[in-house]
Amino acid sequence: MAIDPREKIVLFIDGANLYATSKAIGVDIDYRRLLAEFSAKAYLLRANYYTALVEDQEYSSIRPLIDWLDYNGFTVVTKPAKEFTDASGRRKIKGNMDIELCVDALELAPFYDHMVLFSGDGDFTALVAALQRKGKRVTVVSTLTSSTPMISDDLRRQADFFMDVAELAKSVGRPPSTRPVVAPVSPVAPVVDEE
Repeated sequence: MAIDPREKIVLFIDGANLYATSKAIGVDIDYRRLLAEFSAKAYLLRANYYTALVEDQEYSSIRPLIDWLDYNGFTVVTKPAKEFTDASGRRKIKGNMDIELCVDALELAPFYDHMVLFSGDGDFTALVAALQRKGKRVTVVSTLTSSTPMISDDLRRQADFFMDVAELAKSVGRPPSTRPVVAPVSPVAPVVDEE
């Protein structure tokens, strides 16, 4: 990844996508180290984290992370997840933050030089192209090392640079077993983006 130290950079993190990617390669992301890593490379203007939340649950397993991020240098953007029942009667939860991420990236575009997008979602290909037409450079962070690639081929081809989470995890990752235990609760399935 070629980040010029004179650049103003922004991080846009698709929370559900980064969670699925890091889980697929067996690491957890240390968000404090992630912020430090990119702050050392250039002027870090903003770090945005996008996720949908299930509001009606007594306890959300993602709430401690959201609170920590909010108090430690990240701008957290959330919205309520939608719950529905599919054709076979199974309860599903849908949370898609693509539009919010795109709108924010385009609104902030006059203020940054380089966007680092943590997502492999092919829906962002048009956003990357639009930013490039505005003279912005875009790095996409996802992985090719999982059994099935977590990044759209179109998105990877459109980006100026690609960084594999497996490589980034060498400096900002930790094994899942080193995660601090917050409270003994039953795990809650992450919000999925099904379209």
